[in-house]
Formats: sequence, structure tokens, C-alpha cells
Amino acid sequence: MPREIFDNSDIQRAIRRMAHEIIEKNKGMENLCLVGIQKGGVTLAKKLASQIDSIEGGRIEVGTLDISFYRDDINTKEEQPVVKRTDIPSVINEKTVILIDDVLFTGRSIRAAMDALIDFGRPAQIQLAVLIDRGHRQLPIRADYAGKNIPTSFHDRVEVTLDEEEGKDKVVLFSE
Repeated sequence: MPREIFDNSDIQRAIRRMAHEIIEKNKGMENLCLVGIQKGGVTLAKKLASQIDSIEGGRIEVGTLDISFYRDDINTKEEQPVVKRTDIPSVINEKTVILIDDVLFTGRSIRAAMDALIDFGRPAQIQLAVLIDRGHRQLPIRADYAGKNIPTSFHDRVEVTLDEEEGKDKVVLFSE
């Protein structure tokens, strides 16, 4: 049974709060860049960047990262992955890179993202920002910034819709 657990205004509030937390923890936006994990994290990264830019009055770099070939389940899936664009901003050496994803679940996608990111350089630090943390970690990974922690069953599904143009953002929980 689908249930909307986060509406547009909830998401906007969470993004605003996360932007302030990122700025506060990093003492501004100097030497920071955001990297959205394809596909759900890319739009969230852009929204966070816009919020950070408006607060700080600057321009934070935003990149995209495809993790398809870094996943540990690539050989177990029947369908081959559809590779999306990777575009890492400038040089990430000695920068604080904030990985952005829509949902944190087992942690396996984040592990793959860190592996992929390291192929582009050696960041001073990697932080993690997610809109939804639903628990059930299989790896020792945690979010530095989370929009909302949602208790779920392992078999539930969380669907995040972030619309760049119309702003009809929502999070829906599908319970089994």
C-alpha cells in the first residue's frame, strides 16, 4: 500500500536544513564540491547546491557520478546496466567531496560510489548527504546529513520523486 511520507514542502525544508548543516560543518563552502550519484542523487545535488549558493552568495561545484560498473551485484543482474553520465568537477584532490544520494539503504551503492570517486583523485574528505535514510545497513556506512530517517521493513520500497522543472517533489513508501 503506497503512502506519501514526505511532500514538496517537507523536502524543501529538509534541503534547506541540510544546506545549513553542510555550511556549518565545513565552515563555509570553500574547497567543497557536491557529487550526485546517478540517477537519484543528481537532482538532489543540484537542489542542495542552489540552496548553498543562495545562503553563501557563491557558486559551489556540482558533479555527477555513475556507479554502474562499481556495483558488487553487476554480475548477478540479468539486465546489463544503462551507463549514465559521469562529470566530476575540476580536480577533487584535497577537496571535501560530498556524495549525494536520494535514499540510503544497505550502503552498497555508497561503497561503489566511493570506489568510483577515488578513480578521479584523492579527496581530503568524503561526506555523505541523503534525503532519506531507511536503515538496514549491510556495510558500516552512515550519512553525515540526512533529510529524514524513516523506519522501514527490509522488503519495503521507498520511491523519491524530485522534479527539477515543476517542483512536484515527494517521497512514497510502498509497504509489503
